[in-house]
Amino acid sequence: MADITILQHWILTKFAFPFLLVFFLVYAILEKTKVLGDNKHQVNALVAFVIGLIFVGFAYPKEVVENLILFLTVALVVVFVALLLWGFVTGGEAKISNNKIKALTAGAVIIVTIIAVIWATGTDNEIIDFFFYQSWSKAFWTNVVFVVAIATALALVLRSSSGGN
Repeated sequence: MADITILQHWILTKFAFPFLLVFFLVYAILEKTKVLGDNKHQVNALVAFVIGLIFVGFAYPKEVVENLILFLTVALVVVFVALLLWGFVTGGEAKISNNKIKALTAGAVIIVTIIAVIWATGTDNEIIDFFFYQSWSKAFWTNVVFVVAIATALALVLRSSSGGN
């Protein structure tokens, strides 16, 4: 079994690290946006300090942020490995010049972020129960499938008929 290091102590992981994360994020946002005015470094620091203390005082927000940080670190490692392999294979930069691919990538990132937030907040079971285990869900999903099938068929027919003109 691995030994617990000083950086894994509960004081640091449950209070100091979340406080520092929130403090620095809030301070950076206040400095960048200048919400409280120009050259108000001490006021920005004090506001960030108070928000950080309030944040570590509650368990649920800390839990959500801890889960999101875990997801973020794993996602960053996966992206890093993918870009590293891309560099080995192509020998060049990973540039995306096609706007459709950029839009698809942005959509995928948004969907993955929403899934990560749902997972991190622990509401995934409630959402699944709400959409799939209600008295109305069988009829609802049957209707959704038929509407999507009809819309797809109409889109294909209209696209092919307008393309022939």
